[in-house]
Amino acid sequence: MSKRSAEEVQSSPRNTAAKKGVDSVPEATKQEVAGDDIDMGEFEDPYSDEYDSDGEIVEIDSSGEAEGDDENVTDAQEVIKADEAQEKEPESTLYLPHRSKPLGPDEVLEADPTVYEMLHTVNMPWPCLTIDVLPDHLGEERRNYPASVYVATATQAERKKDNELLVLKLSQLAKTLVKDDEGEESDEEEEDEFDGDPVMESENLPLRDTTNRLRVSPHSATTGEYLTATSSENGEVLIYDLASQYKSFDSPGYTIPKTAKKPIHTIRNHGNVEGYGLDWSPLINTGSLLSGDCTGRVFLTNRTSSGWTTDKTPFTVNNNESIEDIQWSKAEQTVFATCGTDGHIRIWDTRSKKHRPAISVQGSKTDINVISWCDKINYLLASGDDDGKWGIWDLRHFKPGAAPSPVAQYDFHKSAITSISFNPLDESIIAVSSEDNTVTLWDLSVEADDEEIKQQKSETQELQEIPPQLLFVHWQKEVKDVQWHKQIPGALVSTGTDGLNIWKTISV
Repeated sequence: MSKRSAEEVQSSPRNTAAKKGVDSVPEATKQEVAGDDIDMGEFEDPYSDEYDSDGEIVEIDSSGEAEGDDENVTDAQEVIKADEAQEKEPESTLYLPHRSKPLGPDEVLEADPTVYEMLHTVNMPWPCLTIDVLPDHLGEERRNYPASVYVATATQAERKKDNELLVLKLSQLAKTLVKDDEGEESDEEEEDEFDGDPVMESENLPLRDTTNRLRVSPHSATTGEYLTATSSENGEVLIYDLASQYKSFDSPGYTIPKTAKKPIHTIRNHGNVEGYGLDWSPLINTGSLLSGDCTGRVFLTNRTSSGWTTDKTPFTVNNNESIEDIQWSKAEQTVFATCGTDGHIRIWDTRSKKHRPAISVQGSKTDINVISWCDKINYLLASGDDDGKWGIWDLRHFKPGAAPSPVAQYDFHKSAITSISFNPLDESIIAVSSEDNTVTLWDLSVEADDEEIKQQKSETQELQEIPPQLLFVHWQKEVKDVQWHKQIPGALVSTGTDGLNIWKTISV
């Protein structure tokens, strides 16, 4: 992404003179005119051919000696040397938001449209800390444009009573059109051309507090129940059915019942202790939810024929350290993983009568903020730490008493990892967001040979610090959460303090 000042974003191109030698003068524009000289009118300068100078002319001969004041000569030589050094100094072609010079108060980052297949920004009334994608009925592996996505998010308003749960339909999302050298928009696929403006439709549900995390059931499209859970700052975990909101977007004239704007169940087992860990089971379509809090407790809530039931005994350990994230296993119906501020990754089994972890491994010396269980390879788990590191774990090496190391670990980000997610359609691709205002995409299958790496490093100095597995860097202010869209390959939605981003790069 290129760095430029805010005033320059809308400015017109600047005309500049071509560079000449030190002793050269600009060449006059030649034009043949028949007859006498043309009168310039009232703006003609009768003294235009005269040149007056009150300054002293300093002449420097070939030996470097000067005629005139020595101090003026020194100043002139320094100016010449500074100009020559500035001309020779190459400008950096690579800008890394977290390592390059920080942006000034009047500077903004402008996205390079040539590296995005799609990029749209949605301004929100308040910052949103969490986001998730609603499964839809528009088809799988959609690659045509304009695109449509359904998302749910929740606000962090200045006053608690102003908070809302927002259900959005974003449609007519056009493909990014890149201008060629002649200034014309080019797009190889004619069917993807679309000149209309994006459309946003929203349905809002009132909330009584800030939402730390929101998750939508992955079974929503098949069951017809868009079960959505929110974890609030006041300790309550609310469960909604957003089916009516989803239906209203595609059914003109449909009226949403008042009951659909209220939660169908509230989990109060956490008391007034807030939490961040929240996840729906990908294998139990009736509804099975895990929720964790800042005192290290994890409660299991299941849907039964008579309603919702939460186990009275939580899953916990003795240290009472905060549970930061929870992930159900993609293959085992009773297995889930947690991470927390004690730097441990734990594997649990809901069948355990003692409600204790089956395996506990120290994964970091600092907090582990987020984890992601791979959809395609069920023994791979990704984790993101508070010190900016993130890694991949092989759960086959997790054994009681063992001290395994990650099979891959990266120290690229310089601030806390806020979200991490395996691409559900490609097990080698991972999205990582950080407090350094970036979302990075990684391809773990890349194995560049030594010659290729050596050549890249020699061409661009900044590449010496960049792992070859890094695919892409996306900038977003204070980004908090990033999710893949399972039905649009390569598309992501991310949220930060400046709103939502819906984007897809040419790299994935």
